Amino acid sequence: MRRADRLFDILQLLRVAAHPTTAATIAERLEVTERTVYRDIATLQARRIPIEGAAGIGYVLRRGFDLPPLMFTDDEIEAITVGARLVRRLRDRGLQAAAESVLAKVTTVLPEALRSGITAAPFFVSHGDAETPTGINLADLRRAIRETRKIRITYSDVRGRESERTVWPIAMAYYVDVTVLGAWCELRSDFRHFRVERIGNSSMLNEQFSTENGKLMERWFALQGQQTPGA
Repeated sequence: MRRADRLFDILQLLRVAAHPTTAATIAERLEVTERTVYRDIATLQARRIPIEGAAGIGYVLRRGFDLPPLMFTDDEIEAITVGARLVRRLRDRGLQAAAESVLAKVTTVLPEALRSGITAAPFFVSHGDAETPTGINLADLRRAIRETRKIRITYSDVRGRESERTVWPIAMAYYVDVTVLGAWCELRSDFRHFRVERIGNSSMLNEQFSTENGKLMERWFALQGQQTPGA
């Protein structure tokens, strides 16, 4: 866990706590040592965040404290809510769980007067028509993109013909009715789009590929609008 995330989580814990929270409790929740918690609390206090208490007694966050970056406008709150709900369409369970976590965190830190903008938002977002992939884990696919690692897939084209491919995953394209992997295909020696529901099975390889300092992504984006989904 990044330190910035840990500091934020400490504030979250203290904000919702009804009683002083000890360093031991915080350490257990965040899976770190008490010594780490003491250092983090000292850092937050040095930044003039009104945390009161002491080691062995417990800590409290003074009432009325709000994080300035999270004082959103009504339009911003609605954009966050609609955006998080749109993730339902992606058929990516990892991103769906992350979106729910984002809404929970934002709801917790918002002033009470603004929370209804999320908890009772008057918006309905349909689930879309994209099929749920069964041959590939989209979280693993996103990880392969981040780590520039090649993947080997079994792919069925529109006629049902299967082929074995080793591809360089570059980006995900999320449409209402389909999710597509944009990649460089070693078999075709060219860019290809792969509909994720047509991937029969997959495995992430240890071998990495070069992004050419971002030029590979630039070339792929330049092709958008010129190709249709499905390789």
